[in-house]
Amino acid sequence: MARISTNGLRSKSWEEFGRRGAPEINFVFTLCDNAAQETCPLWPGQPMTAHWGVPDPPGVEGDSAEIERAFRDAFFILDRRISLFLALPLAALDRLALKKELDRIGKAMARQYERQER
Repeated sequence: MARISTNGLRSKSWEEFGRRGAPEINFVFTLCDNAAQETCPLWPGQPMTAHWGVPDPPGVEGDSAEIERAFRDAFFILDRRISLFLALPLAALDRLALKKELDRIGKAMARQYERQER
């Protein structure tokens, strides 16, 4: 796989970011396909939000090769989306144009993944 160290990293509840002294958030990306139907919390500072759904690798059943492929696919999708996001001319885009770009990135990659699955 990617061999990226996860030392010192942990999953965090969204509630951590609503507390006094929490870091300011500019962007929130929901990833879980189930989250698309859930109501998102109100984030302090009203950051830009987008849903970039990715099939949840721990939910995959099958042999070790199928499970590894699910994790590799999720990594590839997120790596590509983040690269596209980082290439955006953030200073040149107004809020509405930026929101459209974030949504486009999520939808385009979803269509590409669906085509690979067929």
